[in-house]
Amino acid sequence: MIEAVVFDVGETLTSDNRYWAAWADWLDVPRHTLSSLVGAVVAQGRDNADAVRLLKPGIDLAAEYAAREEAGRGEALDESDLYPDVRPALASLLAAGFRVLVAGNQTVRAGELLRSLHLPVDAVATSGDWGVAKPAPEFFARVIELADTAPDRIVYVGDHPANDIAPAAAAGLRTAHLRRGPWGHLWADAPEAAAADWRIEGLDDLLPLVSDHRTLTHHAARSRTGHR
Repeated sequence: MIEAVVFDVGETLTSDNRYWAAWADWLDVPRHTLSSLVGAVVAQGRDNADAVRLLKPGIDLAAEYAAREEAGRGEALDESDLYPDVRPALASLLAAGFRVLVAGNQTVRAGELLRSLHLPVDAVATSGDWGVAKPAPEFFARVIELADTAPDRIVYVGDHPANDIAPAAAAGLRTAHLRRGPWGHLWADAPEAAAADWRIEGLDDLLPLVSDHRTLTHHAARSRTGHR
């Protein structure tokens, strides 16, 4: 029986458009150039920050991040960054009795910004908060702790097969691959995505699937104990 649904952040709940546009503007490079390089390095299996390093060899990303914050041009996140289906989907899951959580590879500051949006969720956590990032098993151990239930009663929802789906499944969680954003489309047919328990086109698809699973599991449990 599914009790908790946990969501990735980037390209699951929020669009990365403004994030990369802000970096391009800060570095004084064309937005399309940086966006294209991000796609290229990730398709090669590299960290997306390598796109910035290609443009600015030797750059100290931590120092640049701090400089952006100091200049008032740091991380930003507001309602316009959310995909349209986010609030309705989260609210419907919460109303249906599921524990709804957010846990993704984000900075401490991004976590603060997400909480300021007052999403209809029980908790928000980031890799920056925890000091461990996906796809590390320790990240998903923290997810299980946050959900406060057995791994097979948790669904992890994300767009990235290698960072989200495969390691969540390895930790014993159920998984839902979201075909959204560059990585969700690029690797939609990857073995890790194909192995997900569910494959969805939008967050609105999720409630019927997990509700049906809860109903079927309940009926199966009653049958095993002789209830009619």
